[in-house]
Amino acid sequence: MPYLKIQTNRAVDDQDRRAAMERASALVSQSLGKPERYVMVAMEPPLPMLFAGDDAPTAYFELKSIGLPEGQTAELSAALCEMAEQTLGIDRERVYIEFTDAPRAMWGWNGDTF
Repeated sequence: MPYLKIQTNRAVDDQDRRAAMERASALVSQSLGKPERYVMVAMEPPLPMLFAGDDAPTAYFELKSIGLPEGQTAELSAALCEMAEQTLGIDRERVYIEFTDAPRAMWGWNGDTF
């Protein structure tokens, strides 16, 4: 159910990309209390991006999940920004995160919806 898309302008080698995605997957699973077998993480190749008119390392995350509690977004933001700093070398002040709570009927899986 949870889907995290990571977009960044920072080039990341395959080993570091895999490590960042694995850490993000575990973080989302643990933070949301959802089985990791349902967590999907995508990390796009480096994209041309500016933040505050500067092309220093930056990232945009989209986290979508069924039942995403609004009361947890600050905690999730802190955890994802820490992950971005530690695994991608991106300062937390250069990360935006979009949180979306998806209705069960609007999330398909395995030929059905949740």
